[in-house]
This record gives sequence, structure tokens and C-alpha cells, in this order.
Amino acid sequence: MDRQYPDGRGRGASSAGSNRPRRASLPADHSAASDQPRRASQNLPRPGSGAAAGPSRPSRTEADAVTATPTPLNPSVAGTFRPPIMEARGWMAEADAATLARLINVSQAAPIDPPPEGLRHALADAALNRPEAHLYGPVLGNDPLRAALAARWSERSGGAITAENVAITQGCNQAFCAVMATLVGAGDEVIIPVPWYFNHKMWLDMQGARAVPLSCPQDMVPRPEDAAALITPRTRAIVLVTPNNPSGAEYPAGILAAFRDLARQHGIALVLDETYADFDSRTEPGAAPVHDLLQDPDWGRDVISLYSFSKAYRLTGHRVGAIIASPERLVEVEKFLDTVAISASQMGQIGALWGLENLGDWLAGERREILARRDAMAAALGGLPGWRLKGCGAYFAWAEHPYAEDSSTLARRLVREAGLLLLPGTMFMPDGSAEGARHVRIAFANVDRAGIADMAARLADLGGARLVAGEAPA
Repeated sequence: MDRQYPDGRGRGASSAGSNRPRRASLPADHSAASDQPRRASQNLPRPGSGAAAGPSRPSRTEADAVTATPTPLNPSVAGTFRPPIMEARGWMAEADAATLARLINVSQAAPIDPPPEGLRHALADAALNRPEAHLYGPVLGNDPLRAALAARWSERSGGAITAENVAITQGCNQAFCAVMATLVGAGDEVIIPVPWYFNHKMWLDMQGARAVPLSCPQDMVPRPEDAAALITPRTRAIVLVTPNNPSGAEYPAGILAAFRDLARQHGIALVLDETYADFDSRTEPGAAPVHDLLQDPDWGRDVISLYSFSKAYRLTGHRVGAIIASPERLVEVEKFLDTVAISASQMGQIGALWGLENLGDWLAGERREILARRDAMAAALGGLPGWRLKGCGAYFAWAEHPYAEDSSTLARRLVREAGLLLLPGTMFMPDGSAEGARHVRIAFANVDRAGIADMAARLADLGGARLVAGEAPA
């Protein structure tokens, strides 16, 4: 049966080119299921390992209640590490009740507060009084939201973005997956700076593509000349996240332009994940755009931008993201979106549009608070003996720790001994990386300034053997 859209189009019509106190007591999580299986370190791979997930197949003599490994399994999916956030959640079982009662959760970059009240009222009104809020929508998104985001992106970038350049997705992760589906196939390569965002790595692994790690220097800003040495005939794209998750680094405009030139020279795509653009320290009112990539009349040849409404308007559960790309690219994106979601959530799109139209001043206040927390985070870590802050921006701090143990062991100990839940650098680096073992990511956005001071005090009081200069962690 043909699907019916709110504008009356049937299934056969195409939408392409149409006009149309913030300390967490429990960890936020991107899974709705609180009892999802956890990864045991003894039998499941670390992120980046490429080893098959799950325990070995039980013998036929074991209890019937034990389920054998399902067959068949796509080896690319089976060989992808399981969600790191779920692993970190499992560490809480190792802590006692008193420790959990004072837990500071800096493990995940997801707002834990609901959207502002006005937005919630708009959603409630839509649920009660707008029948189309419960129906399928156009595959590439509702026309008013596409047009509003195009206008906002034009203002932000200095470019001429139209609604035909915008696709709305079920969150920014889906935006990434959709774009990658149009760019790469099994055996192709995508260059990603390390530390990388682990969901990017997971999707490429599941596609049978190869994530090629691009090392960053001490300022955590990747260099185009280093990327140039990694390009092969199988390279299809370079992916940059700015402000960066996990390092917090804000990439300079000149670096981004050089990456664009490199991509154009080799006929590959530059994919720019700008999920945290609303919290960039350089976006003061009246300031120049943080980059000029979309001012180039030919930007659609090789530049693709990704965005998320989740962080800006606290719409994480409603799953609303976006792709900014050429209309020709979005024709291909539409095929992917139609098969995995049909359309983005109507309620989420209604909320995102209301936010764009009504929450400018509120979002500016949120940005100021996040930047104040960034400054508090930088000052707190700067005062800790042996700790070294490598990057700090948007929601994140990337820090080198001083302990003899590797970061994955340290992170579990921090839950038990300090009531602090953060993520080890090993979750953001290739398996066996010495850099991953030395670093941790702190997602401080949900912790107020008093909480950041408390966290620093707990780190200062933590015992344990420390490295001698020049040593590597055990």
C-alpha cells in the first residue's frame, strides 16, 4: 500500500529538490533499554580491535538455557565492538551504594535536562491538535524545517544554502550513516583523525570499510599534509568533527580550507560533523564564520556538513539531525533514508523548527554556560599535578593522566574509588594505542562549576602508582 504524506503525496513522489544542577546521579544513555547486555572485558573486544564480539560458542553439553551463537552472522557486524557507553554503564555494578549515591557522571555528551518549557508545550500541542504529527513525512524532511535550517546555516556560514541542500535525519548519527552509504562500499577507506568518535568507527566497520587513523599533534588539530600521505586509490572521504568529540578541539578555518583543497585535489569528499557548532567559542554575535567552506560556489562538489538538534534544544530522545549537501547527493541519501526510517520523527521536526524560530536567546545563554564550564574545566585540570589537558571545548576535555595503569583500568577504578564515571582513551583509539592508554575523555556539559571543582578534588585525592617521566603505562 502506498504511504500517504501530510502534503498528500503518495509513495511514488520524490521529495528531493522540493521546496518544501547538572550533576548526573545516573548515566545518560543512548539506549532505551536499561537491561541491554553489557560487555565483559574478558570476552569482548575493545573499541578498535576488530575482533568478533561476544563469548565463544557454548558446547552442546551446557544447559539448554544457554543460547548458541546465532548463524549466519555478517562478519563485519559481528567483528564490530559493542557500544562503549554500555560498557561504561556496566562498571557501576562494581561500586557500592554509597559511592553511587555521589556519582559524578561525565561519560556521555547528552543533555540530561528536558527541553525548555515552551518547547515542551509546543510538542504537547502538536501531539493533541496536529494530526500530521503522527504520520509519515517527506523522506528528506518537512519543508518548513528544511527552509529554516537553510536560512540559519546561510547566516552562520556566509554561504547561500537553500532548502534543497538540507535533509532531515533521525539524529546526526543517522546523518553520518546515510552520507557514508552514498560514499563508501566494502573495502573502501575513510580517513578519520584519532582520537575518533567511536560511532563513526563502528559504522565504517559494519559497512566493511576501513577507517584509516590520522594522528593529531599535541594541539589535537589534524594536519592536511599528514592526511595526504594516507590517501590511496581506495580513499573515499576525510571526516572531521569540529568542535571535536572527544578532544574538544576547534579546528581553525585555514586548516579546514586546506583539507577541502586536499579532498578536491583527489576527488574525494570532506565530511564535516558540526554537531557541537552551537557551542563553538568563536561564534560570538557579529563574529566572522568559523570557516568559509560553504561560501565557495562549488562547495557541493566535495563538502558535506552534518548537524544535530539534540544538543542545541535538548531533543536527544526525539532524534533530529541534518545533512547539508548538494541536491544531487541528497537524491542518493533519500534512498538510504527511505529504507531505514521512511522519515524523521514528526514530533522531533516540530520541536526543532520551534526551537529555531523561538529559542535563539535561550540557546545563547546555554552556550555561555557551557563555555563557563569549559573554562572551569580547564582551570581545574590545570591545577592537578601530573595531569595534562590536551583539548577542551564544546562538551569535552581530553586529558593525559599521570597513572601507571592504562586508561581502561583507571576508568573502572575511578568509579569504585572516586565515584567518577568517565571514558578511557582506549575507546577512541585503535586497539593497542599507547596514546589511548594515556588519555581520558571528560564530558563536562552536565556538571556545573561546583561539580567540576568537586571532580577535580576527587582526582587530586586519588591514590595509585604514578608514571615516572618517559615511562609507558602498564
